[in-house]
Amino acid sequence: MSDFLQQTEAYLQTSVASIANEIDSYSSRLLQAFEGLGNLGVLALRVPQQWGGKQVSSEDFAQFQELIARYSGALAFLQTQHQSAAGMLMQSSNSALQDAYLPDMSYGKITVGVGFSQLRRSGKPTIIAKEVSGGYELNGNVPWVTGWTIFQEFIIAATLPDGRAVFGLVPLENLNTSPGEIKLSSPMSLCAMTSTNTVSASLTQWFLPSEKVVSIKPAGWITENDDKNALKASFFALGCARAGLDILETAFDKKGFTFIQETVNILMEELNQCRTKIQQAQENPSLSLAEKYQLRAWAINLAVRCSHGAVIASSGAANLSQHHAQRIYREALVYSISGQTKGLMEASLNTVIQSRF
Repeated sequence: MSDFLQQTEAYLQTSVASIANEIDSYSSRLLQAFEGLGNLGVLALRVPQQWGGKQVSSEDFAQFQELIARYSGALAFLQTQHQSAAGMLMQSSNSALQDAYLPDMSYGKITVGVGFSQLRRSGKPTIIAKEVSGGYELNGNVPWVTGWTIFQEFIIAATLPDGRAVFGLVPLENLNTSPGEIKLSSPMSLCAMTSTNTVSASLTQWFLPSEKVVSIKPAGWITENDDKNALKASFFALGCARAGLDILETAFDKKGFTFIQETVNILMEELNQCRTKIQQAQENPSLSLAEKYQLRAWAINLAVRCSHGAVIASSGAANLSQHHAQRIYREALVYSISGQTKGLMEASLNTVIQSRF
């Protein structure tokens, strides 16, 4: 295991594991945990060393994402938004933005989220961009933006008249200038990870200057990006599954029922098999998208079954909203629909009906 992974795991075990339920509920606790990752310099892992990143391999990055999800879903969800923003800036042709932002993003001194999931929606764009002198005017609604009060800015995606999308940095706060306005909703009451302060953002005549433009993507970019990254989010589900097995192991230590340990052994073997298959798939460019979705759906199904097992083995105590098994089960629900596409929905539903008696 790489040094940064060992340091991260030690931090998660000592500073995150015991307060994971608080991190899930309170944004102040989540911010504290996020800042702890920043102190380790692991918040922009794929960024080249010239900009302060660790430039880690895809394999190490996947291990990192699974590790975070094992200890706190809210922290995993929050930091991946920031990591995604760093990745977008890393690929930008705007060198001034790269120099201004990337060196501080690894340490959380500059914090940035993302808001582009609306590009997956069919029909009329929810937010549009119009080219004006010196930049773009943005109007419309971004339905999902994570990290209010934690992130300073977010990378927004707005659709141009020709179908392309302009990506740019805008403040993640309520602002009313002349004539532009950014208006944020109250944080959404989610089934889990409420502390991430996920909001919607309405923009009216907001001016995005050219110097804040990260990139312009062709029409259909989001579909191509989802296809390319079909397996990456699997590691969050695998981390959630591992968290469920941690609780099952604790239940066995407490109750001593051999069938609990047998359950752990069987599910752990399946988890390792699933992880290996996904890792191999990432190295196989000839694998079809349908096969990738089947593997990701397997990881989601494992997260649900392992977390459900954790609830069952914890008995009546799992009814408590602050029980770790309860939180992990809710996190599995979030991973079931995160970044969902039609193909992933179909693959996931297939795993549901295949498990019928």
